[in-house]
Amino acid sequence: MSAPPLTHWILPFASSLSEPCQHALPRLGQDPALPHLTQLLQRLHPAERLEGDEFDLVMPHEKLLAKQMGWPTEQAPWAHWWGRQDGVILDPTQPWGMLSPCHWLMGRDHLTMLDPLALALTEAQSRAFMDAIRSLFETDGWTLVWGNTNRWYASHASLSELPTASLDRVIGRNPDVWLTDHPQARLIRRLQSEVQMVLYQHALNDERQDNGQLTVNSFWLSGCGQMPDPAAPRPVQADQNIQLITTLRQPLVSDDMPAWLAAWAKLDATVLKEALAQLDAGEPIALTLCGDRHAQTWRPADIRTWVDRMTQAAKRLLPQTTPDLPAVLKDL
Repeated sequence: MSAPPLTHWILPFASSLSEPCQHALPRLGQDPALPHLTQLLQRLHPAERLEGDEFDLVMPHEKLLAKQMGWPTEQAPWAHWWGRQDGVILDPTQPWGMLSPCHWLMGRDHLTMLDPLALALTEAQSRAFMDAIRSLFETDGWTLVWGNTNRWYASHASLSELPTASLDRVIGRNPDVWLTDHPQARLIRRLQSEVQMVLYQHALNDERQDNGQLTVNSFWLSGCGQMPDPAAPRPVQADQNIQLITTLRQPLVSDDMPAWLAAWAKLDATVLKEALAQLDAGEPIALTLCGDRHAQTWRPADIRTWVDRMTQAAKRLLPQTTPDLPAVLKDL
């Protein structure tokens, strides 16, 4: 009988370098804030660590997943992956990127890009906005495909090697800072300027403004690349059952720390409780926590002999050192 596949629990947005998050982290160390996570870190051992920087264009969890799929970590074709989630099959022989309709908040000194989810677009509104800018792209040889209210897909020859920042890198920050100096990025800057002029005059934006809603005044391009193989996307390694848990994302990118702490508590009572039950049952598991910079994985000890098994059993009978959760998360 073959061994069950390893279940790899991946939790992005486990922490952030933002000031609100740094102030909230100590709350996670208050006993018994996250009892199941505490037990998991007591019984698992630090394994692979994916090092990065808060100014990397790609988020740590995206690098980790790209590596699992055999894609280049810095130029993974996420548009193809998300297209499949949206039920859209994009031509695998062409490079694609994701266009996210968004609102750039124009302050006195700089811009801030708000989370596209804050737009709360309906399908009809999203399609109307995409149709309004379609000719700007198609005139330059682009192809646009609607995916869902917050994701449109764009294909152009320039996207095969164009580095772009992940959407989650830019939310709450100045988008100008995250536009690269790649030669092809000049085309994106021009299109953004033209799109802003078209949408500024759009009747649907006038209606949204009258209703107190955010207007759609720009877009963000991300996830650009071409499939390494023109066939269907390569599956995740067969010996791993990847469980990507994204419930910490929304409150963290919104700097809503009470909601983020509540999301952590719910994760601990559900997902991490299940992971601990798998560990108790002797099933193979791995846990990866991802922050702004790094992704740290924990795994069970490599038990190869009866001596190892006896040693591990004895350790479980001894008092366990309680991990410093705020310190662990702050190091991500």
